Amino acid sequence: MFSSEITIDGRKIGIGHPVYIIAEMSANHGQNLEQAKALVRAAKDAGADAIKLQTYRADTLTMNCKLPHFEATGPWEGQYLYDLYEGAYMPWEFHEPLIQLANEIGITIFSSPFDDSAVDLLESFDSPAYKIASPELIDHDLIKKVATTKKPIIMSTGGATLAEIDEAVKVAQQAGVKDLAILKCTSSYPAPPESINLKTIPHLADLFKVPIGLSDHTLGNHVPVASVAMGATIIEKHFVMSKADETADSFFSMTPNELEDLVKGVRQVELAVGSINFPTESSKARRCLFAIKDIAIGEVFNIDNVANLRPGVGELMPKDLEFIIGRIATQEIKRGMPLSWQYVGATK
Repeated sequence: MFSSEITIDGRKIGIGHPVYIIAEMSANHGQNLEQAKALVRAAKDAGADAIKLQTYRADTLTMNCKLPHFEATGPWEGQYLYDLYEGAYMPWEFHEPLIQLANEIGITIFSSPFDDSAVDLLESFDSPAYKIASPELIDHDLIKKVATTKKPIIMSTGGATLAEIDEAVKVAQQAGVKDLAILKCTSSYPAPPESINLKTIPHLADLFKVPIGLSDHTLGNHVPVASVAMGATIIEKHFVMSKADETADSFFSMTPNELEDLVKGVRQVELAVGSINFPTESSKARRCLFAIKDIAIGEVFNIDNVANLRPGVGELMPKDLEFIIGRIATQEIKRGMPLSWQYVGATK
C-alpha cells in the first residue's frame, strides 16, 4: 500500500505537515535561460517549497501536421499543437544550469516528464520527484517508466474520470510505487471558481489514502488558500515574473508578489485549521445571575431583584433563573453580587 505521507528532498508532505507549495514554471521561461533563472530565484524568495519544470519536445507530444484535429482549442485557438509546443517547451540544455542554481540557493526542483527520454534526462540529474501531468494520466507506460526511478510521484487528475484516476493509481501500485500524491485539478485556463469543487479533495483522500493537493488554474489566491481548510497538503500554481510576459501560460499565472501572498495566506490558514478543540473552562465573557438590589435573608427571589447580566463570574447561569424565582434567600446578598446555589433556599 501507499504511504500516508511522502518525502521530497527531505521535506515531509501530508496531513500534519506544512502544505507543500509548488511554483509551476511551465512555459513562462519564454525559452530564455536568464528568465528561467529569475523564476527559480523569485520562487525561493517568495517562500515556495519547490519550483517545477516541464520536460518535453514538440515531437514527443504531437506531430507536425496541419489537419483540423491538430488545431489547439480554448485560449490557444488559432494555433496548431506542434507550433504551440515548439514555442512553449523548455530547451533541454536549460535543465542542468537551473538544477544547479536551485541546489545552490536551496529550493527543490523537479519536473513533469512527458515521455521516456524525458525521464532518462531528469534521472541523469537524480531528480528528487516526478509529476505526472493531467493529460498524461492515461499513459500507463509513462507511469511505469517513472515508477522504475523509485522516486515519489505526484499525479494530477485534470479531466480524468474517477475510473481513469483509479486505473492510474493501480498501475503505480502494481509498479511498486510507495510514495504517491494526487492533485485535484480542473483543466480550464483560467478555471472559474465554480468549476473547482474543493469538496473532491477530502473525497480523494478517503478513496486513496494518500496526500491530496490542488493544482490550481484560477485567477488569484482565494481558491488555493481555501483548499487548505479542505485538507489540501500540496498546492501547485503557475508562476510568471510579470503579467506583461507573453508566454503560452502567462495569462493565468501568478506573479512573485502574488506567490508571496499565497504562501502567507496558506501559512495563516494552516494555523487557523489547527485541531479539534473545545474550551475546558466556561468563558467569563458572558452572563450569570446577579442581585440587582440588596436582598435580605428570607426575601423571595423575583424578577425585580435578580437579573442575568455580564460578566459571567457567578455560579448560576441564565437558565437557572426559572428555578430560583419564588425561592427564598438563605443569607443577605448585596446589590451587584453574583448568585450561587448556597444563597437559594426552599420555595416560600
